[in-house]
Amino acid sequence: MRYRLAFITLLAFSLFSCSEKTEEFETELLSDYLPLQPGKYITYRLDSLALTDFGKSLEVHSYQLKHVVDSEITDNLGRPSYRIYRYLRNADGSGEWANNGSYFITPLQTQIEVIEDNLRFIKLKAPLREGNSWKGNNYLHLDPYPANKFTLFGYMKNWEYNYDSFSSSFDYNGEQYADVWTVEEENYGENYPVTEPARPGGQIRAVEKYAKNIGLIYREYTIVEYEPNTTGADPYYRGFGITMWMIDHN
Repeated sequence: MRYRLAFITLLAFSLFSCSEKTEEFETELLSDYLPLQPGKYITYRLDSLALTDFGKSLEVHSYQLKHVVDSEITDNLGRPSYRIYRYLRNADGSGEWANNGSYFITPLQTQIEVIEDNLRFIKLKAPLREGNSWKGNNYLHLDPYPANKFTLFGYMKNWEYNYDSFSSSFDYNGEQYADVWTVEEENYGENYPVTEPARPGGQIRAVEKYAKNIGLIYREYTIVEYEPNTTGADPYYRGFGITMWMIDHN
């Protein structure tokens, strides 16, 4: 009887193990949500939050932004990567495209990294499953944006990225997308928009959405602090913010 019980226990464990392996095998590939063929492009509408009047106020500037996969290269760690060129033009689509710099994407077996302005982020991490989380800013140093001298929110290394949800459809500003994963990066606010002028405040909002066979379709990335400046000078803001969503792709 004892041997029979041991056999049944072993069989149940084996079936559970096989089921678990099958589940992981059936999760989708990261590359399905960030395809990187040379020549592929995505055009976005971009709303950029800008500081004006020496940081005393904020206003939004709008553009069209195009990301174009240029070619496969090797990154500084010797890994296969892709160079992505950025181009800007007027929000209404008029005017010539102007060069707006470049960045790099490194697709690995279990994660996809983006290197921009010498900052390395882990944007996607296997498996694609709701609730799966990872330290997306783990490669950042303690003060990744020294020019802004952020004080209220500390450093970014501890942000916990996670797959918040999967949606079969997603609508934004009249644009419709299918099969979308949402990656939540950070969502925190304090006295922002400012309702108490004598108290510091600010907001961090970082979220991205990826559509199957297309790539990044939506991004919001805002880090803004409000400083009341109790020494008698005018209050001011520091930081930046963008909201972008796809309007065209090939």
